[in-house]
Amino acid sequence: MDSKKSPVALMLTVMVLGGLGLTGCGTGDKMADLRAYVSEVKARPVTPIEPLPEIKPYETYAYQVHEMRDPFEPPAGPEPVQVAQEQAGGPQPDPNRPREPLEMFPLDSLRMVGILEREETTFGLVKARDGTLFRVQEGNYLGQNHGKILRISEQQIDLMEIVPNGTGGWMERSASLALNEK
Repeated sequence: MDSKKSPVALMLTVMVLGGLGLTGCGTGDKMADLRAYVSEVKARPVTPIEPLPEIKPYETYAYQVHEMRDPFEPPAGPEPVQVAQEQAGGPQPDPNRPREPLEMFPLDSLRMVGILEREETTFGLVKARDGTLFRVQEGNYLGQNHGKILRISEQQIDLMEIVPNGTGGWMERSASLALNEK
């Protein structure tokens, strides 16, 4: 029986000595470098904090003009823009014309990518920024300035836009979409 206890006692002795040996491996101060850095930071001179900027008091304004028109009410009489349009004459867009799909895109976001010819009718192929491909012909509208297609050639689509002239009226402006071979 003594021989059976001996290996167990030997194993326990090895385990206890091994555990003591492992605890003895890290006896150095692991926090020494951290403590040195903290004491260095604490030894630095203290910099003062800048004071907050002075807040100016809010000045209220009371609207005291009773003789003038209320700015939140529409003006009485015809609008100045309507008067200018009636005086200006010239071309005007048709407000009752149904809008076509390509009129929701700005002209510079549209690209001509080719043409189709079918039974002596030439169609232009126009690609929108979202990648949708449209087939157009003379008389169709495109762009946000009431641009009516006048001519479709192999190199470009010519159109006439009706744009505001800055004085309340309208004026015609020619524009085109060139073939984009990308």
